[in-house]
Amino acid sequence: MEFGYIFSGFVVGLLVGLTGVGGGSLMTPMLVLLFHIKPAVAVGTDLLYASVTKTAGIFAHGKLGNIDWRIVKLLAAGSIPASVLTTLYLKGLDIASDDAVATIKFWLGVALLLTSVSVLFRNQLIQFSKNHGWIKTSWTAPLTILLGLVLGVLVTLTSVGAGALGVTALFIIYPRASINKIVGTDIAHAVPLTLAAGLGHASLGTVDYKLLGILLIGSIPGIWIGSHLSSKIAEHWVRYTLALILIFVGVKLVLH
Repeated sequence: MEFGYIFSGFVVGLLVGLTGVGGGSLMTPMLVLLFHIKPAVAVGTDLLYASVTKTAGIFAHGKLGNIDWRIVKLLAAGSIPASVLTTLYLKGLDIASDDAVATIKFWLGVALLLTSVSVLFRNQLIQFSKNHGWIKTSWTAPLTILLGLVLGVLVTLTSVGAGALGVTALFIIYPRASINKIVGTDIAHAVPLTLAAGLGHASLGTVDYKLLGILLIGSIPGIWIGSHLSSKIAEHWVRYTLALILIFVGVKLVLH
């Protein structure tokens, strides 16, 4: 079983390195559907897993000047309070009950379907936003805080959303920003959000620390290899394959 977790961590790390899509979109459903880990434990463990793996990204992007800290602060102003409130909501539930399990699975499925749409149509959405510039400059700050709020709830409930959804939405709100700046800013925001949500889950007792360590053994080399392969494989084929996997898993969870 431990080898299975290490291999799964490696596969997820490889895909994250290839596509840049957050591990939550892949790791949490894999733990739930393949290994039958309780949904709340899968979410909590994956959140701390994400905060560890993405911390390295902050240093890399920070050195290159790819982080807009003003946007990070606006996102966090919405996401951190939303994460805390969502954790308090989960505390009021019997997290192991059939109703709680069904709720987490449903919202995990919804988050995966939204992520699949953002993966499939990201380029079209970005191009549309650049061409039409339909978001006024005065709207950017409140919309960024609102985005943070939505991500805070979604990420705390499902561990999904900080990556693909966050990047796509930021491109729409800030169409003139460079790709590197948006990706770096999204990663910089994802670390405190996943850490806050992960610590919230730790307070609920829904983090498996042994499992976390085993997953990291596989995922760290996977991310390194995937990052180096990304320039040698046609990006659109990887993106389409990933989107189909997310749609299949998302529908399965929503209809479960």
